[in-house]
Amino acid sequence: MAQSPQRRENIKEHIVSIATSIFSKFGFKKTTIDDIASKLGKGKSSIYYYFRSKEEIYKEVLHKEMNILNEEIHRKVMDTSDNPKDKLRNYVLTRMQYLQELVNFNEALRNDYLQNFAFVEKIREHYDQQEHNMIRQILQEGVDKEVFTLRDLEFAAMTFVTAMKGLELALFIKNQYSFEELRERLDEMLRILYYGLVKR
Repeated sequence: MAQSPQRRENIKEHIVSIATSIFSKFGFKKTTIDDIASKLGKGKSSIYYYFRSKEEIYKEVLHKEMNILNEEIHRKVMDTSDNPKDKLRNYVLTRMQYLQELVNFNEALRNDYLQNFAFVEKIREHYDQQEHNMIRQILQEGVDKEVFTLRDLEFAAMTFVTAMKGLELALFIKNQYSFEELRERLDEMLRILYYGLVKR
């Protein structure tokens, strides 16, 4: 009997949900289709009925996590009435908090091995562009409300995104800071960005 589109979609979502936890535990490279099938209590052929490869499943996992991150950023930052200075701070804190929790997306952002896959690179590029656009939107709001004075919004957004990636490197890859220490570093970074280095 043919499956309804809704049932097929529900099964695919269930596979992705199970795969998310397995990839989070073992990483993309060490996880196999057998691992996913075993956790589901099904044979490999059942997985291949819905997905052509492990890479295709991982792609769906990354999209799911990226959507979670974007939804949280919009809910906690972009869709609020906070002033632009607070939005910038909350943006970084929300981003870092959820990147810690979204293990697979975090791995894809920083893992050289995974970056060899074209679909991962496309997801990274899409995420980077979304992030640039959201930061630019906050900065534009700050300019409109005369909170920020900026000559070049595009360059300012790029600078801010680059600074966040530096914090990300210290937090996730080098493990230099705890999340609480990151808050302190963030406040110092924002102080420099807001007020500069020159004594007034």
